Amino acid sequence: MRVTISGLPGSGTTSLTYHLASEHRFDVISAGEVFRQMAKERGLTLAEFGAFCESDPSVDKLIDERQREIALSQDQILIEGRLSGWMLPEADLRIWLKASLECRVKRILDRDKFADFDHAMQATADREASEALRYKQYYNIDYSSLDPYHLVLDTELWTVEQLSRIVSSALAARLENK
Repeated sequence: MRVTISGLPGSGTTSLTYHLASEHRFDVISAGEVFRQMAKERGLTLAEFGAFCESDPSVDKLIDERQREIALSQDQILIEGRLSGWMLPEADLRIWLKASLECRVKRILDRDKFADFDHAMQATADREASEALRYKQYYNIDYSSLDPYHLVLDTELWTVEQLSRIVSSALAARLENK
């Protein structure tokens, strides 16, 4: 079973991905973690690395292609990333997670240790604008479109455990239909 989990920064994709991986013994490939690691290796913030990527599409394309190759080489994998639902149309289940901007920024504030809410808000807005621009330029994708997704979940409504139960039910239903 190949499952993609996508959503905007702070929507809970990483939390749900690793919770599901633990429950179902899936392998995981995370574009966001790869991106963060590459920024760190270069001594750049996410915003700085995003700006760099706007001028050098090879980084995004490398991450996206590598994620696709790994996903297609395995049978039991969770593919977490902003574009994974777009990049893997053959995935058995494509999920989009959503949450309000305020909720996502609060999560990012805690996770990334920003000085205050306003800084986290600005960094989030900058990151989302950079990603939207790059995805449109590189792939002609409007990643705000939910067209490729089978399931859209609002992560403000449920805990990660509850979200996992919903996804587990969807996985079971997909297996029945195979």
